[in-house]
Amino acid sequence: MPIDFDLTPEQHKLKDVAREFALEVLRPAAEYADRLPDAQDAFRAMRPVYAEAAALGYPAMFLPRDYGGGGASNVDFLLAIEELCAVDPGFPTVLLVNGLALLPLLWFGSDDQRDTWLPRAAADTTGDFLAGWVVSERGGTANFDHPSPQAGIQLVADRRPGGDYVLNGEKHWPCNAGGWDLQGADVNVCVVRTDRAKGGKEALSAVVVERGTPGVSYEVIDKMAHRTCQNVTMTFRNVRVPEDALLARGDGDLLVNRNFTWSAPIASIAAVAVARGAYEFALKWARTYTGAGSGPIINHQAVGNLLTEVAAKIEAGRYLCWKAAHYLDRHPGEGHALGGMNKTFCGDLMQSVVFDCMRIVGVNALDRKFPMEKAYRESMVFPLYDAGNLAMQRRRSWGVMADPSFTPDVFADGRPLAFTRAMEGYGTVSDVDGR
Repeated sequence: MPIDFDLTPEQHKLKDVAREFALEVLRPAAEYADRLPDAQDAFRAMRPVYAEAAALGYPAMFLPRDYGGGGASNVDFLLAIEELCAVDPGFPTVLLVNGLALLPLLWFGSDDQRDTWLPRAAADTTGDFLAGWVVSERGGTANFDHPSPQAGIQLVADRRPGGDYVLNGEKHWPCNAGGWDLQGADVNVCVVRTDRAKGGKEALSAVVVERGTPGVSYEVIDKMAHRTCQNVTMTFRNVRVPEDALLARGDGDLLVNRNFTWSAPIASIAAVAVARGAYEFALKWARTYTGAGSGPIINHQAVGNLLTEVAAKIEAGRYLCWKAAHYLDRHPGEGHALGGMNKTFCGDLMQSVVFDCMRIVGVNALDRKFPMEKAYRESMVFPLYDAGNLAMQRRRSWGVMADPSFTPDVFADGRPLAFTRAMEGYGTVSDVDGR
């Protein structure tokens, strides 16, 4: 059987280097930044860490070598991300969002757009370059492809005489978008409505908004977790961009779905990593803490049984992530249902693991000198972000499974399964023509 869970020597090295970076560089900076009262200060405090990550090639390791990137597979990227997220899941989100912004340029962009932005991102070894993925709005992301023009994406790009587009509206929660100084990321890839009269399966596109473009303002969101990455409210007031800034015209819905499919196993392995961090601490605690008894609490059956369940969940989650990433490596642009199932399974699994680990540690889990308090806060993020477990992720999986082309063994057999518009929006509202 062509199934092999052994890592190559190169992958072992990648994992070891990422773990060393996480423990020696990321951990002390993240612990400091997490406690800063100002959200933007917390993000800026991570800039030296980002510079060291850039020197290792992490912010562009997923880009093809043809553009100067690392050429890493999805599985390779997961190996590095797990090590970073086991220490702090906020900072690796900065790396993830670079991918969410740059890969649409690779998949849907023009030659000029790819040649302009991808080599520039890959060449950054000092941590100056940031890219933002700008899709979510205050109304949410779940129904971005709604068939009515009055619903879904409402950041509107109107074409003016001469070909330029003028953007008006607001985006809520984009990561990296404000840049280190709140003057904007180097490039923001923004999902927009380019036709006011059509629904989300025909009217959406994306535009590239460069740093310093007039009319864009940024307000930082103060979050309870993931404080080492930046989220903002981004407001557009008569923002003018050139015609050649447009990409995926009329295919913005397909872009969004493909993007969140790519990110799903990454967000999933991040959730597994948070669970792993909690488990590692709880295991060490159980081996040494006596609870005023005669021996370590791991000798008690209840604790041993719970740790066994926790360890099994982490192993299962990790291998589902590897399976999803491997499928995406073999079938680029596909795997939407598998990615959605991966994200929802691991995000929900992780919360139960963190809670069980807190029960093992007991009341001391509430003490901020221990990592459990932060693990609990961070665990709240994963079912909510990256398209949301109750929103897009389950809906996309549902839509694929409802399609006649889907069979229950398609992923077990590793067969390709193309995602089509017929799989969008299932279970929420029908298209205007009844489909």
